[in-house]
Amino acid sequence: MCILGLDVGSRTVDAVWLEDGAVVDSAVLDSGYEPQEVAAGLVARAPVDAIVATGYGRHAVAERFGAEVITEIGAYALGVAELFPDACSILDIGGQDTKVIQLGPGGKVADFEMNDRCAAGTGRFLEVMARALALPLEELGPEALASTDAATVSAMCTVFAESEVIGLLHRGEPRASIARGLHVAVARRTLSALRRVRAAPPLVFAGGGAHNPALVRLIAAGVGSEVLVAPEPQTVGALGAALHRARSLEKPYSTTPKET
Repeated sequence: MCILGLDVGSRTVDAVWLEDGAVVDSAVLDSGYEPQEVAAGLVARAPVDAIVATGYGRHAVAERFGAEVITEIGAYALGVAELFPDACSILDIGGQDTKVIQLGPGGKVADFEMNDRCAAGTGRFLEVMARALALPLEELGPEALASTDAATVSAMCTVFAESEVIGLLHRGEPRASIARGLHVAVARRTLSALRRVRAAPPLVFAGGGAHNPALVRLIAAGVGSEVLVAPEPQTVGALGAALHRARSLEKPYSTTPKET
């Protein structure tokens, strides 16, 4: 049986295909202006027996393709628990929200907090800051690591922080120092959320933010332990969605791809 897990998020549409309990394919595509069309392209990629959707666009996918749905919190818990059975907590910094989850025995959700009403500290926030610093997003984290000094960035509202960054540049503050200050501000906000849900190590960092080395390093320093990063951090939710269906059918699951 082939199951397609879709995570239709604000910035990307992520997919995982499970066939007879094994991951056979995965994809991460930009959502663009028509995320449902992006999802349709993934649905059409290969015949599937079932579709399970999560993320912002899950209900539209369910209506269009007859998919099952699962919340993002539930999907991330399932995906992380499968990849890291000993995990106690999860951090997901996505395009427009941040999720922190405390896991109980068996990967059950014990507590969580989700910031989905403000872009502060999210991928979108970092995109805007990278643009203000004239950097590609993927270079923002390495730029932050190039400095040991962190400029003070007090605003976390995206609009105000962008103005603050421009002001710092005009005052001659080094770009690397500003980049580090931005990451310190995001990490501080994230660590506060982790404390509120009593997150404990091992902590798994998932979502697009996990690709940022400065965030990984600062969060690890803040929690005082290694932060685990999923092999494909952006597909953790899609994996969990597919597992939701696979487990309802009591199918075994393996992260080892099938031989062809």
